Amino acid sequence: MNTVAAVRNRILRLCDERNITINRLANLSALPPSSIKNILYGKSQNPKIVTIKMLCDGFGITLGEFFQAAEFDNLEQELK
Repeated sequence: MNTVAAVRNRILRLCDERNITINRLANLSALPPSSIKNILYGKSQNPKIVTIKMLCDGFGITLGEFFQAAEFDNLEQELK
């Protein structure tokens, strides 16, 4: 799994665990829904750390908690 897919999976899993829709997450994170959808649907291949931090704020977690997940344990080498 690459990093973008891991971020996407983590966002979806957190939404599912908290029963939050993408639109609700956008409101909680003060982000446009299109920004989140661009990450989820692969249009954004390099989401900014500030965007991920805003998502974490919406989820009520830290960046450390976001990245402390199985998705990030065995990532593929990004440099090819």
